[in-house]
Amino acid sequence: MSEQFIEKGLLITAMFSIFIILIILGFIIIEGLPAFQDYGFIQFLFGQTWSPNEGQYGLFSMIIGSICVTIFALIIAVPLSILCSIFMAEVANENIKNFLKPVIQTLSGIPSVVYGFFGLIVLVPIVRFYFGGTGFSIFTAGIILSVMILPTIISVSFDSLCAVPNEYKEASLGLGATNWQTINKVIFPASLPGIVTAIILGMGRAIGETLAVIMVAGNVPGIPNSIFSPVRTLTSNIALEMSYATGLHHNALFATATILFVIILLLLVIANYIQRKYKMDVGGGTL
Repeated sequence: MSEQFIEKGLLITAMFSIFIILIILGFIIIEGLPAFQDYGFIQFLFGQTWSPNEGQYGLFSMIIGSICVTIFALIIAVPLSILCSIFMAEVANENIKNFLKPVIQTLSGIPSVVYGFFGLIVLVPIVRFYFGGTGFSIFTAGIILSVMILPTIISVSFDSLCAVPNEYKEASLGLGATNWQTINKVIFPASLPGIVTAIILGMGRAIGETLAVIMVAGNVPGIPNSIFSPVRTLTSNIALEMSYATGLHHNALFATATILFVIILLLLVIANYIQRKYKMDVGGGTL
């Protein structure tokens, strides 16, 4: 009886979570639908000019800006995160692990405004001095975001590496493989689904970050021509203009949120697909 009660309670909790997500999604879509209808979905998505005063709501430049900042952050963060997680899981002794874990957890607990303030005061002047321009750019925002997503990717990747059965490592070492060969050919491939999930989670954190990006990206709604160009991301656009938006402008910002939600949903679908694919490959012995 108690087991059935617990099962039903868990089911109700799960259904309630899904219900909340559907309510939020429905609210965003309903509020953003007039922008798609009045301005046109294709024009809204691929238009390159965002000028609410002139009635132009092209989102393409901000989509490109979000993608550029996120990709640049991942280029920096992913190798560092994976190497750090491998070091913690397979190389470091307990004392080093006990030191690194709280440091990484501290990084994840720092408010985004602190990262943004550091970028504004320290990184922006450095970039301006050595690379020219204003210093507000994809480069600066990417560096800040890469530091912000490091804890997420490291923590999930570390857990994935530790979850690999110890028998895999013992069998590889027993066959004469070195420790590095074991990590490279056995442990890393076996933990790859979890590592991919970590990267996707980090990507979602990067593309959804707002405050830190506002402070260092420049917030210029245009297509960048280099990594040192200022950009405006989707999240920054919503945060900067929602306080005074009215009418179709208000609906266009909710439509922007809808596009952002769809992007995050696609990332989750890709992550789930890759996880299933690699799990089947590991089960079939192809790795």
